Amino acid sequence: MSVSRTVQPAASAPTVDQARTGLIQITVTGVLWGTTGVAVQLLHDSTGLSPVSIGFHRLAIAALVLLACTAGRLGAILATLRAAPVPLLLTGVGLGLYQALYFAAVAWAGVSVATVVSLGLAPVLAVAWESARARRIPGPLRLATLVAAVVGLALITGATADPTAAAPAPLLGLLAAAGSGLGYAVTTLISRQVSQRVAPMTLTTISTVVGALTLAPFAVVAGVSVPVRPDTVALLLHLGVITTAVAYALFYAGLRTTPGSIAAVLTLLEPLTAAALAVALLHEPLPLPVVAGGVLLLTAVAATYLAPRPGTR
Repeated sequence: MSVSRTVQPAASAPTVDQARTGLIQITVTGVLWGTTGVAVQLLHDSTGLSPVSIGFHRLAIAALVLLACTAGRLGAILATLRAAPVPLLLTGVGLGLYQALYFAAVAWAGVSVATVVSLGLAPVLAVAWESARARRIPGPLRLATLVAAVVGLALITGATADPTAAAPAPLLGLLAAAGSGLGYAVTTLISRQVSQRVAPMTLTTISTVVGALTLAPFAVVAGVSVPVRPDTVALLLHLGVITTAVAYALFYAGLRTTPGSIAAVLTLLEPLTAAALAVALLHEPLPLPVVAGGVLLLTAVAATYLAPRPGTR
């Protein structure tokens, strides 16, 4: 395969149908990412693996699967990497680092602080960056959507977090969560630009390989051995194939027609999906704040779909 089939021409302004398809792809991504929490919890409970080690296994499995699927195009993928090494490597390193920082934030400050700060900060930073580049203030609908999404996130996370969880280093946890949010926002904006010229499968393959290599040292320190049982294999395959290989391929495909700030809002469906699965599969209670937060998040997503998109026709 020639490099020109992997590095593609810059996309023209998307049509309405293409823009809507991109929104759907990123919405599905958020739902798939939302299944990660339950799978990680079940895997941690049954194996004792640390979250960082699970994150490494997740990226490593995705990388191996994608490398196997693209075995006939490895030359073209390497040529793509040589043609644009900096943004592609930054995308992969960012993918690994913001996960490591999020896991550290959970350990040091608890799930609530880690989730609200890291996930809530990303769309705010993305909107600020895109507004600064465009030299215009976001419209009222965009700002209202952003506020509804972040408030919904805070309600869901605050109601589902364990209030008795220890926070041994809250300041360090807050800094790690902020770093994770910044890393997620920057990585999303970089990959948004890269996705205009690099095929989604190629971008996913490179970013998961680099991300796995980035997390490897942390995982080795924490321990990477895992018992080979049907349940652990099934959970690891779900994390690697479904929530990473498939989800990130959809995410990068959707970024071709979706601004990074909108993508960051849509992927806030992740904690909503996680909360719904916890109620359905783990029989956790459904507090009123979760319901209210879910309504706000779904309203923000609906507004994103209905809002006029500049550059479409």
